[in-house]
Amino acid sequence: MLLHGLLILIIPNIHFDAVQMPEVLEIQLVKQPAPTPPAPPQPAQPPAEVVEPQTKSIPKPTPKPVVKQTPSPIVQEARPITETPITTVAPEVIAVKPAPERPAPTHTQPVAEPVKETPPMPSQAEIDNATGRYGNSLWNAISKHKKYPKIAQMRGWQGEAIVELELDGSGKLKSKKITQSSGYEVLDKQALEMVEKAVPFPTPPEALRNSNFTIVIPVPFKLE
Repeated sequence: MLLHGLLILIIPNIHFDAVQMPEVLEIQLVKQPAPTPPAPPQPAQPPAEVVEPQTKSIPKPTPKPVVKQTPSPIVQEARPITETPITTVAPEVIAVKPAPERPAPTHTQPVAEPVKETPPMPSQAEIDNATGRYGNSLWNAISKHKKYPKIAQMRGWQGEAIVELELDGSGKLKSKKITQSSGYEVLDKQALEMVEKAVPFPTPPEALRNSNFTIVIPVPFKLE
């Protein structure tokens, strides 16, 4: 006790903290289950007999015909093609009339054409009469173009040129020529020039229309 008092006196300022109680840890013991006893050993089985497999002849299967399947064509959907519009100038349209259709030929019996009656040939007297009258008509047409050459007038040349004319049935001039000279070449040329200027001639009479004919025309040159 004295010792304790001395210690208190010696160390008056020492403070003692309150004593803390230790935490109590609770531990539970779990009982393990008893181990399972080992299974008793099974009796040994005799070895199995080895049975050799019996080989059986298996008939080969009859081969079936192989049918080749033709693959169906793959149809691809055509995509619309977008065309770029092109501006063109419309050409001028020329209307063409269609040719008229020709009727199909028909087989018809030939029709005998009526026989045209040939007009009777004119007599020689009728031909001579027609020639004289037609000659006068030709002279009237030719004389309208008569011109006396100046050189013939100055020198006093005179004469008569005979001109032969060949004409067809329509009065068309086929040829001309001097059959008898006037004696002066300048007068003969003037006669032929008068004939040329008188063409076309008048239509001949009916008696002269069947064939070509010849007319002689005298062309006189006289100074007055």
